[in-house]
Amino acid sequence: MKVEGACFCGQITYEAELDTDRIVICNCTDCQSLSGSAFRTVAFTKEDAFTLTSGELKVYVKIADSGNRRQQSFCGTCGSPIYATSDPAGPFYGLRVGTIKQRDELVPKVHIFNRSKQHWLDRIPALPTIEGMP
Repeated sequence: MKVEGACFCGQITYEAELDTDRIVICNCTDCQSLSGSAFRTVAFTKEDAFTLTSGELKVYVKIADSGNRRQQSFCGTCGSPIYATSDPAGPFYGLRVGTIKQRDELVPKVHIFNRSKQHWLDRIPALPTIEGMP
C-alpha cells in the first residue's frame, strides 16, 4: 500500500510502500518512553520503499536491551518520531503510524513485547467515551 506521511509541523514529509500484514503494536518499555504513551503502532517498509520528500531528519541512536544499535529518526523542529531502523540504516524502517496520512486504514495484526504491556489496556473498551473535549 502506498502511503504519505508528515511530522506535526509539516517540515518532514515522506512517501512509502507498506506491507499491510506487517503492522504491529509494540508494548516495549523503549517505545513507551520514546512515544510518551503506553505503546507505539509501527508499520514496516523496506529501506528502498521509503522516500523523504521534504525536510531533514534528526537521528538519535539508542542501544536496545539486546545490545543492538537503533536509529530513531524524528523532526528536529516539532519532535514527531518518523521511523526507527538499525544502525547503520536498513534494510527495514519501522514507520510511526501516527505520522501516516492513511493511518485509519492501517490495522495492527499483533501486539509485540506483551510482557511490558500496561495492565489497563485491556480495560479501554469498557471506558466511557466523549466525542470531543469535555
